[in-house]
Amino acid sequence: MLNMAEGLARLEELAAHPVVATLARVFADAGRDLAIVGGPVRDALLGRVTHDFDFTTDARPDEILALVKPVSSVQWDVGRAFGTIGARVKGEQVEITTYRADSYDGVTRKPTVEFGDTLEADLSRRDFTVNAMALRVPARTLVDPTGGVEDLIAGRLRTPIDPAVSFGDDPLRMLRGARFASQLDFVVDPDTLDAIRELRSSLAIVSPERVQAELVRLLQTDDPVRGIRVLVETGLIEEFLPEVPALRLEVDEHHHHKDVYEHSLTVLRQAIALEKQRHPDTAPDVPLRLAALLHDIGKPATRRLEAGGGVTFHHHDIKGARMARKRLQALRFDAATTTVVTRLVELHLRFFGYAEGAWTDAAVRRYVRDAGDELERLHILTRADVTTRNKRKAQRLASAYDDIEARIAALREQRGDAGLEQEEIDSIRPELDGNRIQEVLGLTPGREVGEAYRFLLELRLDEGVLGEEEAEKRLREWWAARG
Repeated sequence: MLNMAEGLARLEELAAHPVVATLARVFADAGRDLAIVGGPVRDALLGRVTHDFDFTTDARPDEILALVKPVSSVQWDVGRAFGTIGARVKGEQVEITTYRADSYDGVTRKPTVEFGDTLEADLSRRDFTVNAMALRVPARTLVDPTGGVEDLIAGRLRTPIDPAVSFGDDPLRMLRGARFASQLDFVVDPDTLDAIRELRSSLAIVSPERVQAELVRLLQTDDPVRGIRVLVETGLIEEFLPEVPALRLEVDEHHHHKDVYEHSLTVLRQAIALEKQRHPDTAPDVPLRLAALLHDIGKPATRRLEAGGGVTFHHHDIKGARMARKRLQALRFDAATTTVVTRLVELHLRFFGYAEGAWTDAAVRRYVRDAGDELERLHILTRADVTTRNKRKAQRLASAYDDIEARIAALREQRGDAGLEQEEIDSIRPELDGNRIQEVLGLTPGREVGEAYRFLLELRLDEGVLGEEEAEKRLREWWAARG
C-alpha cells in the first residue's frame, strides 16, 4: 500500500541526489525546464530501489549536449534523432530526452519523431499512468496529469489515453503491461485488458527481438506468473508463444489428470524459489526459468487416452525439446540459451526412475555426464517439477533427490580405481582418445572410431579408471568380438 507521506519524502531525497541537484542547477541557470520522469518517480513513491536517472526537458538535443558537457565525464548521442542524450554525471549514467509529441502510422511501431513543448503533453504519450509522472527540479513539484498516483494507490495498470489508441500506436506496450503486472504486483485495468484482447494480432509488427526482450524482462521479475496469466487470459501469448496456452489440456470425466498449464506455472514459481535459496544474490537465471515454463510443452502432442482411464505422454521430453528449440530460435534467442533450455527440457524426466529403484554408480555418472554444465540447473528443475499434493510422495521424491546429490558429491571426492582419480565427474573421458583408437585398431576417421570411443566411455563409467594398457586390451577384445 502506497503511503503518500513517505512517498513524497522519498521524492525529496531523489531531488536532493547529487546527480539530480547538479543537472537541475545547470538547466535552471540556462532557463530550461528539467524533470525526473517515469520509473524513478514511480519507484520512489513505492519505496522501491531504482538505479535509473531519466530526465525530460524542453531543451533540444544540441542544447542538452552543450549543457551536460561541463558536468559530465563522457557523453553519447546515439539517440540524438529521438531527442535523447546520454552522459555520465558523478559516476552515474543519465539520459535526458527532449519533450516528445510523436505520431504513429499504425503499420510499424517506429514513430514519426516530433519534439513537444510541454511536460504534460509528453507524459500523456507514455505507456501507463504510473509511468507518466514527473518531478520538476529544482522546484520539486510532482506533475501527474493522468492520475498515476491514484493508480499507484489502487495497484492498477491503466493507459494515460484510450488503450486502443495507446496500443495501436505501439503494440509492444501490451507486453510491457504484463511485465509491469508482475514487476509491481499490480492488476491490469479491465478496459486495458479488453484492448489487449482486441489488438493482440497487432503484435505482428513488433520484431521478434523486441518481443524476446520483454519476455526476458518478465521472467526476470520475482513472480512472472501474474504476467504470464495476463498474457494467456488475453490471448496475447498466442502471438509469440502458443505452446504455453496449449498446456491447458481438456480434462474429461473418464481421464483425470493434472492441468499441465497450472502445473507448469507452479514449477516456474518453485524453480525461482529454489534458485534464490541455493544461489542468493545472483542475477535471475532466465534459461532455467524458460525451461521450467516450457518443460512440458511436448505433452499436448504426445497425449494418449488409455482404455482403462489413464493418460500417457510418452516421449514428451524429446518432443518438447524439439518444440522448445524451434520456438526459441523463432524468438531470436542466442544459441547458448537455446541449447541450455533445450537440454534441460530433454533431461527433466531422467531422475524419476531413481526414486523407483537404486541406481548403480555408473548410472549416477551417466546422469551427471549427460547433464554436463547444466547439472545444477537440472537439480533445481527436477526438484521444482514435484507438484503433487500427496505429502508422502513429495517427501519420498525429495529424499531421493537429496540422496542422488549426496552420491554425486561422494563420487567427486573418490580417488583410484573405484572412483575418478583427480578429475571431476563432469569431465569424464576414456583413457584413449580418437587418435589412439585409430592407431590401436588400424582405422581411419569414421563412424567406427566413434563407436569405439563410446564403448570405452561406457567402460569408464561402469568400472572407473582402467589404465591405458587395460583399456587397449579391452578395446581389442571388443573389436575382435565384432568380427
